[in-house]
Amino acid sequence: MRLEQATIKDIARELQVSSSTVSRALKDYPGISDETKRKVKEMAEKLNYRPNAIALSLRKSRSFTIGVIIPEVVHFFFSTVISGIEEVAFSRGYNVILTQTNEKLAREKSSIDTMLSNQIDGFLVSYSKETTDFQHFSKLLNQGYPIVFFDRVPEISGAIHVIVNDYAGAYAATKHLIQQGFSRIVHLAGPSNLKISQERTRGYKDALREFGIPFLPELLVECTQGSDEEAHKITAQLLKSISPRPDAFFANNDMAAMGAIQACKSAGFAVPEDIGVVGFSNWQFCSIVDPSLSSVAQNGFRIGSTATEILLDWIEKKINPDTIEPSVVLETELLVRKSSVRT
Repeated sequence: MRLEQATIKDIARELQVSSSTVSRALKDYPGISDETKRKVKEMAEKLNYRPNAIALSLRKSRSFTIGVIIPEVVHFFFSTVISGIEEVAFSRGYNVILTQTNEKLAREKSSIDTMLSNQIDGFLVSYSKETTDFQHFSKLLNQGYPIVFFDRVPEISGAIHVIVNDYAGAYAATKHLIQQGFSRIVHLAGPSNLKISQERTRGYKDALREFGIPFLPELLVECTQGSDEEAHKITAQLLKSISPRPDAFFANNDMAAMGAIQACKSAGFAVPEDIGVVGFSNWQFCSIVDPSLSSVAQNGFRIGSTATEILLDWIEKKINPDTIEPSVVLETELLVRKSSVRT
């Protein structure tokens, strides 16, 4: 078994050609015949040759590594974003260092330090729920580090971000519930410091306004953790304390929507006959739970791939961050299932 890393010299020795010929063939130089290129690449594959990443980075002043900071790896949405990031990064010859903050600011800052020590070329970031001051990101941008934010985006100078149209998604979800005959619609909102939560709340309010339904502050409840347990507790309390009771719930995410459904069932209400429910994100379980969950789909893979293309183009100086649009907005789609449809 070969333990040493194969080198260009090993390939040259096997084919009885010069090392410079092998190097030029691997780089597809025009002066090398197609036949020689084919033989060199076949031998490189046979010997499991891999370019020396350290040497490449020294020659090109890049490490060919990007850092990704996300709140949670286990979150379905973020797992699809990661798939999109890795697909593009690996296709363009970059490695990915991934860290999760578990929604903690201290871990977010620690992740940045770890990545800087690994000399990464740029960052892809969705910041934590605890983060309200973005000086650590502003400092990086001022030092010349490329950063592309996705999903959760700060309003700071020089920031480029990729998001979905949260406003339109929330508006469509609320409008759908109204058109199904629901009028006392609770919005289980996300943390108010997050732009995505603010936009979804704005879409919810505007849909109510368009259909002449007054906005009631008691029907807008912040669900900060976004968990099914938290939403279950909030929903159960609302069903007991508000009269007339709510007849629909629009949740900031699908886990919260599931918590609402469970609480409604526990209180003896049928979904959707008595109470309609719509979530946001279109997690995998939405189509297999009972009743199947209506949800606003956001394409996590496309968010990840788009953000990565922008970041790598920035790193490779194919774009000027000062002259491109700072925000890329991708559309959402409301997927209507049984949880919100009155027959």
